[in-house]
Amino acid sequence: MLSSRRNLIVLSVIVVGVVGLALILYLNVRPKPQIDGVVQFPRPARGHDDSIVFDDSAAPPAGGEHYNVWQNCGIYTDPVQTGNAIHSMEHGAVWISYRPDLAADEVADLQQLVRGETFLLLSPYEGQDSPIVVTAWGLQLKVDSASDGRIQDFIDRYRLGPTTPELGGACTQGVGVPAP
Repeated sequence: MLSSRRNLIVLSVIVVGVVGLALILYLNVRPKPQIDGVVQFPRPARGHDDSIVFDDSAAPPAGGEHYNVWQNCGIYTDPVQTGNAIHSMEHGAVWISYRPDLAADEVADLQQLVRGETFLLLSPYEGQDSPIVVTAWGLQLKVDSASDGRIQDFIDRYRLGPTTPELGGACTQGVGVPAP
C-alpha cells in the first residue's frame, strides 16, 4: 500500500509538471492579438532605383522599390525623400509621418516618442489623408491623435520586426540630418 501511494504521488507530480510545462509553452508561442486598424500589404517588391518619382499619396508607401541610400533615422521637421525613407523601413525602421497641418502639441508628442530611440523616423508627409500614419515594411496604421496607444504598440511589435527584409541594416550614415 505504501508503494502504491508513493507511485500515485510520483505520477501526480509528473502530470502536474507536464501540464505546467504545456501551459508555459502555450503562453510563450500563442499568436499575439492583432493591433486594431493595422493593414498588412502583400509582400512589397524590393530593389534600388534612384530614378523613381514618388507622387504625393493618401499615405506613404509601405515598402517597394526605393532609393539606394536610406534616410538617417530621427526627427525631421521638413518632409524627407520617400525613396530614402522606404529604404530605412527595409532596414527595420518605423516611419511615423504626419500631415503638415498637425497641431504643434501633437507634433511635440510624436517628437517625444521618437527622441533618443533607434530605428524610428518622424517627418511631415504632404498629401496624406490621416493626421498620423505609422508605417513599417508591409504594414501601416492610420490614427487621428499622437495619444493613440496603438502607435507605441505598433513600434514595439514592428520596429526591427518580423517583416523587416534587411534586418541588421543601418539607420545611420545615410542621408539627412535629423533634428536634435
